[in-house]
Amino acid sequence: MAEPRRGRLDTPQEARRALVRRPSYDADAFGVFAEQFARFMGTAKFLIYMTLFVVVWVAWNLVAPESARWDDYPFIFLTLMLSLQASYAAPLILLAQNRQEIRDKVVAEQDRQANARAHADMEFLAREVASLRMAVGEVATRDFLRSELRSLLADLDERSQQAADEPSGGPSARAADDRGSAGTA
Repeated sequence: MAEPRRGRLDTPQEARRALVRRPSYDADAFGVFAEQFARFMGTAKFLIYMTLFVVVWVAWNLVAPESARWDDYPFIFLTLMLSLQASYAAPLILLAQNRQEIRDKVVAEQDRQANARAHADMEFLAREVASLRMAVGEVATRDFLRSELRSLLADLDERSQQAADEPSGGPSARAADDRGSAGTA
């Protein structure tokens, strides 16, 4: 007699099928419908239509012959219809608000990321500007170069003046004389 085979504890069991299938629906399509419905209910057109509907309803049920009336004075049926409309409108409006909140969160997160990138870019640029300022501080300015060139030009003028003032034809003759006297010594 064989015992029924048992599954191992580390192996998941097969999923059982449900006896009753859950209804399926497209959540996005329903969400879009809820947003359109909520958007329409927030318009003046909806308020005008609703007011006209209630006025016609009340007027008909007050003025029409008694055999043609379907909802007498306390207007119980009208109250029931308006309650039913409100009971469906509230969840649809909440659904639309929830979807909008999710979109707002996504946009806020994208804005936060963009701000973080912009902040990092600004810090990078600030460091670059600071390094450029330091580099420019080490670079010779135009006025500094002009003053150095003027002092060099003045030194050259002074040397050429001294060379012109020397009696034996300048520094080359003197250097030759120095060589000659070094050889005899």
